Amino acid sequence: MTQTFSGSCLCGGVAYEVTGNASEFFLCHCSRCQNACGSAHTSNLLIESATLSWVKGEENITSFTLPETLFTRTFCTNCGSPLPSFEADLLIVPAGSLSDDPDLRPTAHIYMGSRAGWDNHLEQVDAYDELPEVL
Repeated sequence: MTQTFSGSCLCGGVAYEVTGNASEFFLCHCSRCQNACGSAHTSNLLIESATLSWVKGEENITSFTLPETLFTRTFCTNCGSPLPSFEADLLIVPAGSLSDDPDLRPTAHIYMGSRAGWDNHLEQVDAYDELPEVL
């Protein structure tokens, strides 16, 4: 069954729509993804044979491809939010940029050998529904 996903950047200047079948939903812990997102991992849907349409703000999009690799980061030039990008014939969609819950759960954590040292036993860290009062 073909799915349609829509999303946008943080500032709302760029919006997109994707049609295709999500084949995987990976939490990638590789060092490239850590550097690109500034966190422990990226959360990406991988969609084969996808159609990507920029609904608005295409002029606010730029991409960076790491030399001699397929690693590409596409983002909004205003707010820096990650946006979908093609790596070969595979569309990579940052899950956090989706407007609605994709009704999918992650398939796997990948590149765990590169995982950040502080990304362990996080289920033991205090959790809050909102920003806690600072001391």
